[in-house]
Amino acid sequence: MVKLIKTNSEHPDFVSLVKLLDADLAARDGEDHDFYHQFNGIAKLNQTVVAFEDAVPVSCGAFKEFDKNSVEIKRMYTIESKRSQGIASMILHELETWAKELGYEKCFLETGTRMPEAIHLYEKSGYRLIPNYGQYIGVETSRCFEKRLI
Repeated sequence: MVKLIKTNSEHPDFVSLVKLLDADLAARDGEDHDFYHQFNGIAKLNQTVVAFEDAVPVSCGAFKEFDKNSVEIKRMYTIESKRSQGIASMILHELETWAKELGYEKCFLETGTRMPEAIHLYEKSGYRLIPNYGQYIGVETSRCFEKRLI
């Protein structure tokens, strides 16, 4: 049974999962990793969710304010042995619900072309592809998405 907890970026299980995420991204991103990594710090992420299965942390995600009406989904990760079981969808839904409860109307996110499973997750969860925003403008390996929450 999967249990979700709302926490922040100081939670030790969130930190541990992010370390695994960073190692996975470094392998996938190759020479592009340093560019992406600079935008993925976890300090001051006050809205994070960690999923546990049998008291073992297996997945995480977070959001931060993008603007007064929107959040940016960050640090989505599921350990490899638990992928394709719907846990990431649970995390994403919990983050969206939390953002909506806080009065936000829209979610934005960025993922890479080397993460086809992430792209699939976001598309099946109702996110639509948009032009790259901010630091991702002109970055060929980035894909940006948005979803209205209202």
